[in-house]
Amino acid sequence: MLRSMFTAVSALNLHQTYMDVIANNLANANTTGYKASRVLFQDQFYQLLSPGAGPSTTLGGINPSQIGLGVQLGYVAPVFTQGMLQSTGRNLDLGIQGDGFLIYDQGASTRYSREGSLTLDSNGFLVNASTGLHVQGWSADTDGVIDPNLPPNNIQLITDKTVAKASENAVFGGNLDAKTATDGVVSTTMGLYDSLGVLHTAKVEFTRNTDNEWGWKFTEPAGHVAGEGTITFDAAGQYTGSTIDVPVTIDGSAGANQIGDPGGLTLDLKNMTMLSMDDSVAVTSQDGLPAGTVNGLYITPNDGSIYLTYSNGVRQQVAQLAMARFTNPSGLIDAGHTTYQQGLNSGEPEIGTANTGGRGTIASGYLEASNVDMAQEFTNMILAQRGFQASSRVITTSDEIMQELVNLKR
Repeated sequence: MLRSMFTAVSALNLHQTYMDVIANNLANANTTGYKASRVLFQDQFYQLLSPGAGPSTTLGGINPSQIGLGVQLGYVAPVFTQGMLQSTGRNLDLGIQGDGFLIYDQGASTRYSREGSLTLDSNGFLVNASTGLHVQGWSADTDGVIDPNLPPNNIQLITDKTVAKASENAVFGGNLDAKTATDGVVSTTMGLYDSLGVLHTAKVEFTRNTDNEWGWKFTEPAGHVAGEGTITFDAAGQYTGSTIDVPVTIDGSAGANQIGDPGGLTLDLKNMTMLSMDDSVAVTSQDGLPAGTVNGLYITPNDGSIYLTYSNGVRQQVAQLAMARFTNPSGLIDAGHTTYQQGLNSGEPEIGTANTGGRGTIASGYLEASNVDMAQEFTNMILAQRGFQASSRVITTSDEIMQELVNLKR
């Protein structure tokens, strides 16, 4: 009789733990990045009353007799199924589609989380908006190179700098009039930016050498020849080729690099024609830009590359988010604030970029919702309640039996 009471007490305790887990799951039904926990029940060891016996020549075998001593907790572990991605329209909100975690630095320890609501703090560090933990990744070096083979570090962005882009390429288009006489000149001008964003105007002259060949020449405002070559056309007036006899290099402003340095400005002349119509040769595009300031921060979908955008149109990659993957994510230790620590059975973190090595993809503009299934949790609540009631009835019945035993002496 006492054995039945202790067996029922073990069930009461475990069903109370079961209810605690269910309550926590339901409390976090709307917690971003939360992963529901599940409870596994296991029976306790058994008291062996009789080991039984094997069959003999005259008798059959006898099965062992055992009485169970209740139930025990197997484990409580999170279930890392995918949560629904909810659109926020905010580029610094990041959801993860697939396996993996964002990496956060907490000084002496590292945290891993599926919750990716990021923001910039006053020092320019990219941090989690709710906890202030620094997100980990790789920053570009002075040459703009990002090396994901290095250990990840805190990402700090400089958002108050100004950049300019020197002209390196120019595309010409339009027509050179086929009626132009030999040694006739067609002129146009173009603007070029040096490395400091200063605009320089160059004069470009096309001089007819022969029926199908023209010479071209760049001159600076002071009249210095900055580059020259030839361009040829076929009998239909279509471009056939060009040469650069002197690379195009134009002096920049004080302190700036020479435009076109070191190999000369790259010219694209293949869109030009020589037909019997008015001259219309002109520069259709060039890639230089004046000075511009930061006007936006952008994290690309899928791979988590971090770009700064500038008012002059420059788009510069400055960092790359890091992601970690674990062989057994259920072995992680919950550290609160929807973050986890590496556990003894989680395995070592496999760190790299998103969408590589089995790691999931980044969904910018989304947050991952909790994966709690409320219908399942309410069903589990009913099971926990009924299990608790059944075990309490066992205690009540055992008590009545003991009461009858005590009353035998009356």
